[in-house]
Amino acid sequence: MENALNSGDTAWMLISASLVLLMTPGLAFFYGGMVRAKSVLNMMMMSFGAIGVVGVVYVLWGYSMSYGPTSIGGLFANPFDWFGLNGTITDSSGQYILTGSYPAIVNVAFQITFAIITVALISGAIADRARFGTWLVFAGVWVTLAYFPLAHMVWGGGLLSGSVDGLAAKLFGVTGTGADAAAAVAPIDFAGGTVVHINAGMAALVLALVVGKRKGFGKIAMRPHNLPFVMLGAALLWFGWFGFNAGSALAANGTAGLAWINTTAATCAAMLGWLITEKLRDGHATSLGAASGVVAGLVAITPAAGALSPVGSLALGLVAGALCAVAVGLKYRLGYDDSLDVVGVHLVAGLWGTVAIGLLGTDTGLFYGGGIRQLVVQAVIALVAVALSGLVTTVVAIGLKATMGWRVSEDDETAGIDQNVHAETGYDWGSLGAAIGRGAGPAAPAATPAVPKEVNA
Repeated sequence: MENALNSGDTAWMLISASLVLLMTPGLAFFYGGMVRAKSVLNMMMMSFGAIGVVGVVYVLWGYSMSYGPTSIGGLFANPFDWFGLNGTITDSSGQYILTGSYPAIVNVAFQITFAIITVALISGAIADRARFGTWLVFAGVWVTLAYFPLAHMVWGGGLLSGSVDGLAAKLFGVTGTGADAAAAVAPIDFAGGTVVHINAGMAALVLALVVGKRKGFGKIAMRPHNLPFVMLGAALLWFGWFGFNAGSALAANGTAGLAWINTTAATCAAMLGWLITEKLRDGHATSLGAASGVVAGLVAITPAAGALSPVGSLALGLVAGALCAVAVGLKYRLGYDDSLDVVGVHLVAGLWGTVAIGLLGTDTGLFYGGGIRQLVVQAVIALVAVALSGLVTTVVAIGLKATMGWRVSEDDETAGIDQNVHAETGYDWGSLGAAIGRGAGPAAPAATPAVPKEVNA
């Protein structure tokens, strides 16, 4: 049947796109609250900078590289087929071109927000010490060489999709013939476990290693300066994530409803899993732990939102929360400075969520009688995503280190990036102090509450 425009699906996809776009300012609050006061504006600007750079690049060649009609070796699509979105808006008769049941230009709107948030996620690994200009260049180059190719491989019919030319088909053969042919066991990445979270998490690990540790890392406390910001950011991320996951049903239908419920179930369970782990390990449950557990659950359910049952989602989330609560402490043992735990949350939960589909998927999962083949396919696509992101990020990061340099000066890092790079500060401490001295403001704040070193920012 020819595609027919469905106004309900169109409206849902536009709403979903708006929700996902909101996630990046939400991430700015989440990350901004986790850094020290002297770096809050710079941290938030890294998220907003990602919006600006990726938004431009995506319109010019990003959508074409991800979903264009000409695949180059199953690795990426021709960036010039739809350059500047030419050929994606209207046909020769002036009618809007459709993707499924809604205009293709609406699909562009939805997909651009995924590329933006993926790049912004990486910034948390290099908080407090990176040059803003180098970060902006990295954003444009990395999204072109890492994100767009992986999006094509997974969602655009490339090497990691259910295509007859993909890795899954080579592993376990093909079912059907002609236009109906597809991999017998298709990879499942409902909303971005590989494309977004494993991709960003692995890039964060590489950048943390290439850029190096913050001055005083492991020797002085680097606690979050504004936990209400962190909680607000987590709330905005959770809200926006319904567009991320339920929107990835690509229609206003039952699958979207299932994804919504699974997202909620996994996130609630993950928050509890993190808090229980904190309580058992440290003797107390923290607001930072609650916010981090929320994000861990959201990440883990992202690739699996359409493939699990609600009860399976609870199990997935509970494990994700506990697993990530333990994983964030590895940076102290291994000696890498992932400032805001991008690796411990996004890479770890992204890997768990992607691979766990092979266990908990209701149609093909091992625990539901589906055998081991889906588990093998999920592990393969996860490993390929790790390798691709790691390789590309290493080349780009080292190249920028040799040319532009990654680090601000030690003086600027010590004094604070906000003042020295942006000529601004997040808080006017002088005016606040004067107001308090005149009795016109609140009392001086109490000492910062203790935060377990495993989750210190």
